[in-house]
Amino acid sequence: MIDHRPFESLGRFTNDWLNARYHFSFADYYDRNRMGWGVLRVWNDDQVRPHKGFPPHGHRDMEIITYVRRGAVSHEDGLGNKGRTIAGDVQVMSAGTGIMHAEYNREDEDTLLFQIWIIPDRAGHAPRWETRSFPKEPGSGLVPLASGRAEHKDALIIHQDAAILGGTLATGKTFEHPIKGRRAYLVAATGRIRVNGTELGPRDGAAIEDEDSIVIEALEDSEVVLADLP
Repeated sequence: MIDHRPFESLGRFTNDWLNARYHFSFADYYDRNRMGWGVLRVWNDDQVRPHKGFPPHGHRDMEIITYVRRGAVSHEDGLGNKGRTIAGDVQVMSAGTGIMHAEYNREDEDTLLFQIWIIPDRAGHAPRWETRSFPKEPGSGLVPLASGRAEHKDALIIHQDAAILGGTLATGKTFEHPIKGRRAYLVAATGRIRVNGTELGPRDGAAIEDEDSIVIEALEDSEVVLADLP
């Protein structure tokens, strides 16, 4: 089952520095049919204006993955961590027992990012933050970026039997990912793709279940992010 969710159907929020689209209910956007997808609770598509950002605020008991698509995001938190994550790279913050953090665009261009929240396997983990660079070669396929699965030894760690994979596919190339007995959420960050026969345009989402595998075909050069979920 592929539930195609076009970009224009997503929730939205706009102010003087943030243009956001919400794949699931978030903040003042509520859709009782889009409260999450298994342990995936939030997938926000954010455009942050230059020299603006999210001021200090707190979270607890959530795995928060930030996938930067353009520009960069600068992080600082109450644990003393500071870092800059550039386009194509990922940061993970395990909020755990509680953490205060801020995320800013300190660049001279807009920053585009996906913010993805996954419910952890239990409450009370120690809070932590980490960022990492990943391969950016065109047409490199999908690689594990953040994961709690044993087979993804090179990915950033999250506290859940879930994984975020991302990367690029050149026109005409395909990528197959097994999900038998699991579910997934897929977003075409750029380009157009076909997923098990369903076409997705730029920034569209797809909620997937009851499929043995996901076959992604790039109809044009595309960037894809996939959440593999229990």
